[in-house]
Amino acid sequence: QKQLVESGGGLVQPGGSLRLSCAASGFILDYYAMGWVRQAPGKEREVVSCIDVSDGSTYYADSVKGRFTISLDNAENTVHLQMNSLKSEDTAVYYCAANRLGVVVTTTRYEYWGQGTQVTVSS
Repeated sequence: QKQLVESGGGLVQPGGSLRLSCAASGFILDYYAMGWVRQAPGKEREVVSCIDVSDGSTYYADSVKGRFTISLDNAENTVHLQMNSLKSEDTAVYYCAANRLGVVVTTTRYEYWGQGTQVTVSS
């Protein structure tokens, strides 16, 4: 059974940092691209970052470039999202998702989803 479990969300002040983790089970990550997708209240889901495990290619949304970093821990079958210099507009539920197509920014292309973790940036 394929499963993605996120952790690491929480409340942080503007300018602070959080590290999200996504533990994958039932997957051979080499065959997938892993993405972080967020959904803010009243807004559509958007892909903020993605990494193709097979070749290491990455994507970052313009809104997070230079602040967020996606990485893999192959030994732990885990994907991380390091989020620095957080802003109030980063407040959202963050989902880990997987697809077999590569680095894609269309959320409907992702096949498997975690349950999401809340990130709130507020003073």
